[in-house]
Amino acid sequence: MGLTSAELIDLVLDPGTWTPWDAPPSYGEIPEAYAADLARARERAGTDESVVTGEARIAGRRVAVVLSEFRFLAGSIGRASADRLIAAVERATREGLPLLAGPASGGTRMQEGTPAFVQMVRIAEAVTRHKAAGLPYLVYLRHPTTGGVMASWGSLGHVTVAEPEALLGFLGPKVYEVLNGRPFPSGVQVAENLFAHGLVDGVVPPDELAGLVDRVLTILDLRHETSLASAETSASDASADGSDASADARDFSAIDTWDAITRSRRADRPGARALLRIAASDVVPLNGTGQGERDPGLIIALARFGSAPCLVLAQDRREQAHQPLGPEGLREAQRGMKLAAGVGLPVVTVIDTPGAALSAEAENGGIAGEIARTLGALVNVETPTLSLMLGEGNGGGALAFLPADRVVAAQHAWLSPLPPEGASAIVHGNSDHAAEMAEAQRVLAVDLLQIGVVDRIVTESPDAADEPVAFCRRVGAILEDELLALLAAGPGDPAARAARYAG
Repeated sequence: MGLTSAELIDLVLDPGTWTPWDAPPSYGEIPEAYAADLARARERAGTDESVVTGEARIAGRRVAVVLSEFRFLAGSIGRASADRLIAAVERATREGLPLLAGPASGGTRMQEGTPAFVQMVRIAEAVTRHKAAGLPYLVYLRHPTTGGVMASWGSLGHVTVAEPEALLGFLGPKVYEVLNGRPFPSGVQVAENLFAHGLVDGVVPPDELAGLVDRVLTILDLRHETSLASAETSASDASADGSDASADARDFSAIDTWDAITRSRRADRPGARALLRIAASDVVPLNGTGQGERDPGLIIALARFGSAPCLVLAQDRREQAHQPLGPEGLREAQRGMKLAAGVGLPVVTVIDTPGAALSAEAENGGIAGEIARTLGALVNVETPTLSLMLGEGNGGGALAFLPADRVVAAQHAWLSPLPPEGASAIVHGNSDHAAEMAEAQRVLAVDLLQIGVVDRIVTESPDAADEPVAFCRRVGAILEDELLALLAAGPGDPAARAARYAG
């Protein structure tokens, strides 16, 4: 067993700020044997039920908290503990508080059977309503969490992290062995394996949980602190540090198409990871679809650029050189858009890809359909959107990240239906005409600026690879400026997002 609820309260919450919300549990008439079990559980656990609830502060911020106490009948959920849990969730919703949940449970209380089992419905409904109110729901899965708890309030987090080496799963391994006459395969129901399969966002020791919660809530709190005035201030600051807000008015006619494409492919050109490392703050990496898939070629993270919060969906060109963006990554992006809309964060997509996967596995995984669904999701998502063309932009994998309220592009970024070599092969039967095909197809960001697909160009002086830190800071300042204006304006209209491509 891991930490008790009391130990976790002492470790994670600001000292002296814990205020319980719990009323005494009510059981009605119950069998004597069950009453004796409850008495022994109270003595062993030091709590009056398997769930403790209340409020506290984390880094000075008021937060509602619901925690399992595993020493009380293995943290099992009966009617009384369900009532307590639901009351706390509903109070957090009424009072507009973020909610931190720390389950550790074997699931449904067997002494109560089906009447306890069906409480999963009420718990899931309460958590869903809390999230529908735009309030954060953060989950820390503790050792062990299984059964109906894992299948309800343990699996509904906006952000979900797990205790190292925690046993986490739907069916407890002891039950599996009794029912099937053989042990459950080892290494499956552990936190690290769930992370590897994109089912949790991270594996976090208990003593690092407070810092993670603080970073997440710092980003989310910024949603309520933006205004058009601050956007104008940011624009002035951007110009002052050399980003030049008027860069899109410059004459880029001297840029050679093939030279730009060659520069965009430099191995030392800063990509999305460099951008986040240099220009962003409070970065919280997320992971996977939550449905058993993850793609190392996609970065999904909560972050802020200056005072502008966002959810970043970024193509990692270096990872994609080894494993091209596949249908899993596109489904991960869709998860990110849904999450962002749910908590009211703008979405920033970053295009920098040699192209989506071309393989039997990708075809069997439905990559064409996932490109279509990602396009549809980005066009229709009910939150402000910003697309950043950072470098290479090959094919449908790039296009799926493009349709946003605003599009910012690096000076040497480009977008093409195929790599220019592929276009040359189709038209000429070889790759020898790649340069002339690229020029004829008007693939450069500066060409797209002229037809209204791109709104703003970030200069490179003369090449992002030669000034990675200055370039990333310049991009970050412009992203802050654009995001603050978008947050002040609110979500864009899907029809307007699509209309820019009409001609």
